[in-house]
Amino acid sequence: MHHAWRLATFGLAIALSLLCVAAGAAGAPALYWALLLLLPLVALGIFDMMQPAHAILRNYPVIGHFRYLIEELRPSVRQYLIEDDRDPLPFSREQRNVAYRRSKDVHSSHPFGTIIDVNQPGHGWICHSIRAVEIADCDFRVLIGGPHCRQPYLASVVNISGMSFGAISANAILALNSGAAMGGFAQNTGEGSISPYHRQPGGDLIWQVATGYFGCRDADGDFDPEAFARTASLPSVKMIEIKLSQGAKPGHGGVLPQAKITAEIAATRGISRDHDCVSPPTHRAFSTPLEMMGFISRLRDLSGGKPIGIKLCIGHRYEFLALLKAMLETGVTPDYIAVDGTEGGTGAAPPELSNHVGLPLIDGLTFVHNALVGAGLRSRIRVGASGKLITGYDLCRVYALGADFAMIARGFMFATGSIQSRSCHTNRCPTGIATQDALRQKAIVVPVKAERVANFHKNTLRAVADVLGAAGLSHPRELTPRHLQFRREDGKVIHGDEVHLPIQPGALVDGSEKGPISGEWMRAQAETFMPAVAS
Repeated sequence: MHHAWRLATFGLAIALSLLCVAAGAAGAPALYWALLLLLPLVALGIFDMMQPAHAILRNYPVIGHFRYLIEELRPSVRQYLIEDDRDPLPFSREQRNVAYRRSKDVHSSHPFGTIIDVNQPGHGWICHSIRAVEIADCDFRVLIGGPHCRQPYLASVVNISGMSFGAISANAILALNSGAAMGGFAQNTGEGSISPYHRQPGGDLIWQVATGYFGCRDADGDFDPEAFARTASLPSVKMIEIKLSQGAKPGHGGVLPQAKITAEIAATRGISRDHDCVSPPTHRAFSTPLEMMGFISRLRDLSGGKPIGIKLCIGHRYEFLALLKAMLETGVTPDYIAVDGTEGGTGAAPPELSNHVGLPLIDGLTFVHNALVGAGLRSRIRVGASGKLITGYDLCRVYALGADFAMIARGFMFATGSIQSRSCHTNRCPTGIATQDALRQKAIVVPVKAERVANFHKNTLRAVADVLGAAGLSHPRELTPRHLQFRREDGKVIHGDEVHLPIQPGALVDGSEKGPISGEWMRAQAETFMPAVAS
């Protein structure tokens, strides 16, 4: 019975075809028209049974194709018909709706109270004050530039995180940069260098220099100082960022599939179109912490004294501490450190790396902040944070744990029209954002989406101001871990500084710190990223 059922559709197509032929020969020629539908089904069934690639189609000719159709439709069906408002995949419907409404400049209030179980373990909140304040100006800024910086940058506390030309379309970049210009905040270029679409609107840029040295590489793919100096001198380039690793795929070079490499992208990056563009997993311009400090100093000189930062996802803690020891030994410090969490997004990454490699943002950020304090370097270096930040609470939490500013990618993608279809790696993005298909990206009407990008930034800062005001504060810099509270597994409520233990200034250097970080500090070496062997 089962054997007969799996061939039923194919058999029915054959039977109906024969019936139509017989009926047409018997005086009903109109039925011949049905063969236009039936004969292709018969041909498809014969092909299915003979093709070697798909076992399902060999066993279930014709009807087996419904399996692939349903698989294709499954994400959309789930998103629109089944998904709960709080299902985080990776952003919940509630979070996406907040981004959409704020980008459209309409209120993002919700009715009838919270749908969160506020008594569940792990739930967190910010303590409010009886003496709440009303904040009129929510254009919060932070000055980025250490003692060796000659062109410090007054940055917004919320900016656009790195998304490369190639990973996203020309129209998406135009919309993002135009919105940044309108709102007075910065756009990180991602590692794909600075395209004409980054330059055209005139928005502030953070130029990211990664392991592929796109935009500043020679024919062999090595760092080219002259090419770097030319681009770094652009007035729109406000800061330069050395990317060491990315949260969504730490320890893995960026990948741009060959299908997405247009002539324009190849020219922008200085690469070939003959194969996938794969960035090396590590830098070739330096190989030790001390050499890296030299590279930072070199970039600062070549750029005319602009702020130089580094971006990384924390892995081995002793490696980051080795950087701090190199800073202390050389006197060279980056102007900022951007901490990326493993929950950060990307167009494509191996699931093993996205799911199981790298430190989550909150843990990485707390460690970096405490390490800088313990090394006596915190006052010289600003700290940024990125990784699944979208609401005012998300931002205030990272500010409380040590971030001076935040970088958001997917929130601004929602503002540009993303529907979280999770097809970024296919070049078939339905909204024209993560694709190089010229027809698809026409769906982005740049002036409309630029305004929404600016609105999302403005209204997100307004939300930050609402949270700050409720806490009786007037600027994100005033937040501390003490303002946070969390519910433990046993139901007890504890303050943030009990979860994220603080460290005393200079305690790592003078040896007074006795916590877990002190053991990692002892293993770190300025001369190498390898840990010291215990004697």
